[in-house]
Amino acid sequence: MSSVAPLRLAEAPPHELGADLQRVLLSMPPLAAMGCRVHACAADRLVLAAPLAANVNDKGSAFGGSLAGLMTVSCWGLFSLHLKRAGLSAEVYVQDSSTQYFVPVLEEIHAEARFAEGEDIEAAIRAMRTRRKARLRLTASVRLQDGREAARLEGRFVALGPVG
Repeated sequence: MSSVAPLRLAEAPPHELGADLQRVLLSMPPLAAMGCRVHACAADRLVLAAPLAANVNDKGSAFGGSLAGLMTVSCWGLFSLHLKRAGLSAEVYVQDSSTQYFVPVLEEIHAEARFAEGEDIEAAIRAMRTRRKARLRLTASVRLQDGREAARLEGRFVALGPVG
């Protein structure tokens, strides 16, 4: 049983945005192989999940690359969902990131992305509308069912492209 409660999107039907994002995730072979899925989404966060069995290392815990990948993609997805909800067509890329690992993960993986402190998604959307480019700092963490933080990612993401 998952310890992360499903969330609701305030601005758009969660089944539509979540289903769209799930289709995109499954179109990427590495994420499909990881068993990556949208667990929950809200205006201020996105939670992706993946089963331990598809992401296990030689020690029986979650592979560090899977943790980093899931956290990166959760940040990418949160930024992408906001751009889509704003009616913008853009490609989102990770510009740089740093990852820390604290304790082994021996259960289903849940990576929760949020906007970094002080970041303003509305300002990023305005930048996309006027300059066709925006940067945003995001953070993600993997927490165990008991609440301990197992890993953390801090990254800068950039959106480029035409305005929709």
